[in-house]
Amino acid sequence: MARITASVFTSHVPAIGAALDLGKDKEPYWQPLFKGYEYSKQWMKDNTPDVIFLVYNDHATAFSLEMIPTFAIGCADSFQPADEGYGARPVPVVKGHPELASHIAQSVIQQDFDLTIVNKMDVDHGLTVPLSLMCGQPQAWPCPVIPFAVNVVQYPVPSGRRCYNLGKAIRNAIESYDEPLNVHIWGTGGMSHQLQGPRAGLINAEWDNKFLDRLIAEPDALANVPHIEYVREAGSEGIELVMWLIARGAMSDSFDGPAPKVKHRFFHVPASNTAVGHLILENQ
Repeated sequence: MARITASVFTSHVPAIGAALDLGKDKEPYWQPLFKGYEYSKQWMKDNTPDVIFLVYNDHATAFSLEMIPTFAIGCADSFQPADEGYGARPVPVVKGHPELASHIAQSVIQQDFDLTIVNKMDVDHGLTVPLSLMCGQPQAWPCPVIPFAVNVVQYPVPSGRRCYNLGKAIRNAIESYDEPLNVHIWGTGGMSHQLQGPRAGLINAEWDNKFLDRLIAEPDALANVPHIEYVREAGSEGIELVMWLIARGAMSDSFDGPAPKVKHRFFHVPASNTAVGHLILENQ
């Protein structure tokens, strides 16, 4: 059967993609951030999965305010990098895994989670920046990717508990797939940041690092944190962190297994007025 061997958590700041695409990654401002992912890129080469299930949020690119699914799974053969107003990023086309994606959709919906099935979708920086951070600038991404978009843009957004439980359902789905695939599940977005209003530019490094501590050691309790705490402590866009709970809920200790091993942890401030957090956890 398929199995989840690791989870990856990372911010997906659009300026990170621009810095890479424009060759600015060695500049003094950006160098400390990209240094924090050097281990991760080597780890990715040494632990390349068969499929990545990548949880992210669309930034009004594939979806608009006219139609916003709470949870949407990409079941297409491929996904084009999106033009977000300044041209598409010069990155490879994302190859999907429609067989596994369709199986996950069937299983998760039967576990009473409503998913939107998406058969055509462009993917924006929310998905491509994490791939760039973990894989560098290859001619092709190292494996197929299943995009899983979560609405954290327009309220109401799903609760942390709902996301954590969804991660459990996704694990059940993957483990019931009758092919020996090695799957990684990624949670992206965050950490603390606010893009508008009187608190624009807010960063709360202390709260961010406590979130990382709790994500590692007590994810079930962390799932109970209400929306208002994310907004108050991590800024209006800090709510993106509920997506990390989907990936965390899919790990073995959520099913009474052993706690995952922390392979890498990184935190950096700032990256374009945003706190950047990163974790790699391996199932034991």
